[in-house]
This record gives sequence, structure tokens and C-alpha cells, in this order.
Amino acid sequence: MPEAASGEPTALDRKINQYFGGAVVRKDLVKTVKGNAIVPSYVLEYLLGQYAASDDEATIQAGIDRVRDILAQHYVHRNESELVKSKIKERGRYRIIDKVSVTLNEKDDVYQASFANLGISGVIVDSATLNAHQKLLVGGVWCLCDVEYFHTEDARASPWILGSLKPIQMSNFDYDAYLSARAEFTSDEWIDLLVQSIGFDPEMFGRRAKLLQLVRLIPFVERNYNLVELGPKGTGKSHIYSEFSPHGMLISGGEVTVPKLFVNNANGRLGLVGYWDVVAFDEFAGKKKRTDKAIVDIMKNYMANKSFSRGVETLGAEASMVFIGNTSHTVPYMLKNSDLFDELPESYHDPAFLDRLHFYIPGWEVDTIRSEMFSNGYGFVVDYIAEVLKSMRNLDYSDRYQQHFTLGSDISTRDRDGIHKTFSGLMKLIYPHGDATAEQIEELLRFAIEGRKRVKDQILRIDATMTAVKFGYNSVSGGWSTVTTLEEDEYPGHYHRGGSVTPTGEASAGTEAPMSSTTPTSSVPVLVPESVQADLYHGQRDFVENQRGISYETLLMPYLQGATEIELHDPYIRLGHQGRNLVELLALIAAAKDPADEVTFNLFTVLDDDPEYQPKQLRMLNDIVQGAAQQGIKVNVAKDPGGHDRWIRTDTGWRVNLGRGLDIFQKSDGGWFDFGTSRQEFRQVRAFGVTYIRDEPEHG
Repeated sequence: MPEAASGEPTALDRKINQYFGGAVVRKDLVKTVKGNAIVPSYVLEYLLGQYAASDDEATIQAGIDRVRDILAQHYVHRNESELVKSKIKERGRYRIIDKVSVTLNEKDDVYQASFANLGISGVIVDSATLNAHQKLLVGGVWCLCDVEYFHTEDARASPWILGSLKPIQMSNFDYDAYLSARAEFTSDEWIDLLVQSIGFDPEMFGRRAKLLQLVRLIPFVERNYNLVELGPKGTGKSHIYSEFSPHGMLISGGEVTVPKLFVNNANGRLGLVGYWDVVAFDEFAGKKKRTDKAIVDIMKNYMANKSFSRGVETLGAEASMVFIGNTSHTVPYMLKNSDLFDELPESYHDPAFLDRLHFYIPGWEVDTIRSEMFSNGYGFVVDYIAEVLKSMRNLDYSDRYQQHFTLGSDISTRDRDGIHKTFSGLMKLIYPHGDATAEQIEELLRFAIEGRKRVKDQILRIDATMTAVKFGYNSVSGGWSTVTTLEEDEYPGHYHRGGSVTPTGEASAGTEAPMSSTTPTSSVPVLVPESVQADLYHGQRDFVENQRGISYETLLMPYLQGATEIELHDPYIRLGHQGRNLVELLALIAAAKDPADEVTFNLFTVLDDDPEYQPKQLRMLNDIVQGAAQQGIKVNVAKDPGGHDRWIRTDTGWRVNLGRGLDIFQKSDGGWFDFGTSRQEFRQVRAFGVTYIRDEPEHG
């Protein structure tokens, strides 16, 4: 989809405005108005929805100016809090935008508000306000407030008075109008609208990638939905739970306590699960993280039974639980050496806890977020779609597949619940009007089964006493369809380790599944035995200018085979083509090793002195580090202390002195149609020399 901001709105954008006028906003406007205001996107979109929910450019511009003015006048920056206090005092009453939280002062029997950025507390709040907005008691809410100042001689009395309070969220919407407007969109158009509402350009995502993004929304539309997403850093795992909805609460994994999450037995006050639709635990992974055994037990009970105890009383709650964390190894490495829950703290690496998870989002499939992935098209004002999703939590679409398909007979009740809740959530998101074909329903059912299968197959690795399950479904028209996970198809040899998992019924115990088509097929052997390495050429080799037929594969790879640690000293990894050279070498190393193994690559280079180019170099190196990590190569970048010398050393005992470093190829402007773009041996080289020196290996 072309970017809306670059010209006329697209056909989809025009359609969105036609059927949802006033409830949508151009998504790039949030960044335009945000400036240095540290507020969630839904706060900004609430304001934009009031003043700039239009496709008329003049109206949009006027709305942006109005929102900027409101933020400038009323948003409280922490470093300007004294100035705002002065305005309140001098004017007597002043409107502010701030995050407000309320506590009960038992000693004086009053509710008191604290303002996060303004830095004041002890402001009296009446019970009627609290009853209308109970989330003020748990975690705090962004609000538009009128604050008054009245000083008295009573030292105990706060001079600050709350004149009015309005949480930044919609009061009502027309659900029937939402459903009837949905019917005007194709499923592809609707999915693109939802992806744009999250803030991404749907053109940058494939169908599967879009569905993975939408699964992140299921906790908002399904009660008591338990979701886990583990994957590399920078893939936007926490964005939706912190920015997308006023009904979600994102907390750090280290901040979890029983009173904060469930109930404070000392005063009987409910915790987060009693008031929020979604509670997401950020930075949940970390093997060595200390965890409270009591909270693990309460959480297991809550996730299974939707209830928890307060003294002798049992309370129910409907908050969905989301666990997000970073992985530090590749998928094949985890499959070969442990399991896909390997990164979780020990207390949570427990079959009883994991079995309560309904879906595992494979975070390694989600692209690292880049600036070009953000949308300039139209999407729902976040606050509007948040209220729609909240209202649909009362509905159940889990049986909508049953007129076409039946689940496998040996799928357990808990597996079935996970599949049903995911399927129901996706149906509510994509087909809320209920109008879906058998093919469209099948797509969502397969996806729901796959997410639960990913959970169950990993539990089988941890607890061998559990019974393996054949995941799949029967079509009413006849025929069994097996469902596999993507990583199962990619790495069957590691996935079916020892044949312990036999979902298809085709691999018997003790047999190794056939290798996948993704097994490395490089012409270079995966490992070079020590005797062969000893026979490799020693000494100097020189190459003349314009020579062809030279590549890193023939020049360097025989000496890098079997190394688990490689050291490159090259001060000139600065420009784009030099970064490309490094990527091509790393790609060869990745292709030659077993996907389940890891290689450490220590790069010693020099940062560009030019302040204009250094940020570009740092971004390039960061992108290379992230890309290599996905292929099982851990790149560490450090300053090269050795001046201009360029060389490679391996832990297998080779040192290769590189006269020009990796920069041996002549510049070419042939573009993608030049054969040299695809294969190094078709490029002309500069004059350079290489010296191969054999040392004793660093490991046995």
C-alpha cells in the first residue's frame, strides 16, 4: 500500500474513512504531535480522534495544531512541574493531562490522589469518582483534570483540590454500526485495517506475519487468555500492551508480587487482575531470575480456574495474562539442547504452569521493527477499537468451526480449550459479523492448533510422562489434516529428538525424522577434521588487480570450518559495501554450520570520527549483530586496539593475515542485474595478499 502521507489516500484509506469516519486517524500523526511528551499512544490518539479524525488535509492540519496546543498548554512535563503548580496557584484553577493514581488513607478515612508528573499527592478524591473509575486504585490512569489551589492554615490539609477528572477513554460507541461497516470490507482489507490500527504498514508483512500481530490482540478480546511470546529483542513484543489500549497494564517481571497482582490480604484490596483486562509481564525471561514460589502457585491456580483466594473467600477475575521475554539462542539451538521455553525462570519452567498457556507466539518469526514498517495510512483510533474489543469479551465464537471441522479425538480438554480460545479470539477480530467461508475458518483453526501444539510439544520434552498428541482436524466433507509447527517443518531432526514427539503418526519411537530441506547445502563441508585442517595451505598468497574467481568461500572458509569462536580485526567496517562484505562472510559461516550450533564472532573495528557518518555506522553494525543472532552467530563488536593491521584468528588454531581486510572487491555499480551482485567470484578484485599461519588450537 503506498504511503498515505506521500500523496492521495489509498483506495483502502478512502474506504476506511467512508465507513468509519470520526473513528479513525492517520497513524503517522501520532509521531507528528508526540514531540517529547512521554504519554502512551492511546492518549495522543484520543486527542487526535477529537480534532483530527478526518481525511481532509486542512481539517487534519488544524487538528494537529489544536492537539499540539493542548499538549503544550496542559501536558505536564516532570521538569516543568513547578511552573504548572505556579499556573494553578495564580489562576486558581487549571486543566492538566497527567497520570493519576489513588490510595486509601485509612488513618483519615479518605481517598487521596497522586499526580505522577506534577509531583503532588494527598489530593482528596470523592467516593463517587472512585466508584466510577476504579482503575485509579490500581496502576493509575491518564486523565484530563481540573486542579484547583486553595491554601489554608491547617498544615495537614492539602492546598490542591481536584475540580474535575475525566479518564482518557471513550464513553460509548455503536457496536451494530461497527458490525455493519465490517461487512463492507473483504477479509484482506479488514486485516490490513487492523494492522494499520496497530501502527504498521501491512505491505511490509506477509499473511502469516499479520496473523501473528493479531494474536497479540486476542488477550483484549478474550477473557482469561494466557499468551506467551519469546523471541529476539526489538520485535515490538511489549508495544501493544503498553501503547495500544487503556485496558492493558504492562509490568516488569521483577515487579510482580501477590498483593500487587491478586489481593492484599492485609487490607483486602484487589490487585491488577481484578481491574484490568490484560496484565502483561515484560522481561519475563531470564533463567537466573529469582521468583516467588507463592506467586507461581497462585498464578497457576488463577490461569486454570479463573479465580484466586482472599482469605477464606474465593474471587473470580477475567484478566488475560501475557508473558513476553527475549531469547538468547536460535530456535534449532534450543531444540537441540533444551526446549523453546529454555529462557524462562526455573520456577516457571514447569509443565503444570506451561500447560495453562493457550498459545505460544514464535517471536523469532517476527521482524525486528524498522522505521519503514510504520504506517502512514488510516487506522482505528486506539481508544475506539479498545472499547470494541472490550465489549466483545462477553461473546463466544469458539464453536464457529464445528459445522465444517472436528478436532482430533485424542486432543485433551486443556489443549482443546487453548485452541478454542485462540480461534474464538481470531474470529472476533477478523470476522466479528460471523460471515466467514469454510476456507477462512480453516485458516484460523490451523493457526490456533499450531500455537497450542507449540506449547504441548515443548512440555513433552520437559515431562516425558505426558502423552503425545496428534494435532489436527477432520473435515466434515472427509479427510484428516495434520497440523505442524513451522519450526517442526524446518528442523525435523532436532524437533523430533529421539522420535519422542510423533504428532503425525509417521515417525516411530527411536527413529530420527528426515532432515529438512533447510539443512545446509553449501559446497563447503560442515566440519573439517583436524587432519584435513593441518593439510590446508600455509604461507603467503598474492592476487593481482582485476582478477576474478575469488570468493570468501574459497579464500577463507576452509580455515574457518569447525571454529566456535572467530576473531576479526578490521578497522574499516564503516561504509555500506564494507558492511555487506561482513554480512557475506557471516552468511557463509552460518550456512556451513549446523543450524543448531552457535558461533561467537568477535569483531574489532574503529568508529568513524565524522559525527555525520558515525550514527549510520553504528546503526549498520547493530543491524548486522541482530541479523547474525537470528542465524546462530553471536557478533560482539569492540574497538580495535591494533591500528591498521587486519587479520582473522580462530579457536581451531589458524591466523589469516588480510592485507586489505575484507575489502578486496572493486566497486561496482551494476545493480541487481550484475552477476557480481549475487556471486563474489564474478567480481573483480583489488590487488591484495593473504598469509595463512597455523598455530596450536585454543581448544582440544
